[in-house]
Amino acid sequence: MDPRHQKRIKLLEQLYSHSFNQPQHKSSKSLISDIISNLEAIDVLIKTNAPRFPIKEMAKIDLAIIRLAIFELVFQKTEPEKAIINEAIDLAKEFGSEKSYAFINGVLSKFLLKKNETTKSTGK
Repeated sequence: MDPRHQKRIKLLEQLYSHSFNQPQHKSSKSLISDIISNLEAIDVLIKTNAPRFPIKEMAKIDLAIIRLAIFELVFQKTEPEKAIINEAIDLAKEFGSEKSYAFINGVLSKFLLKKNETTKSTGK
């Protein structure tokens, strides 16, 4: 299995656990702590791109996958956008429900569309 996929699975497990307020292995420089410290900003982006689906009502695994992908797209930016979305869809197929991958693809595609429109209009 691809090491990046394994790393994402580990992060996904930790984010999923966090949604149930389970204690995390905290390290001031860990990637999971970076994600968790940015959850407020990430959740605003999720709410903007999935307004009909309140975060509290989303399947926790779907929410964890979307949070991880948005963190990678906005804060980390080490992989191509398409690769991040494809990986999120693969994680959804592996861990989510039958319809998870379509929901996650829709939220992330809408996010990228808005992000790219903003980038074009601001020139950044």
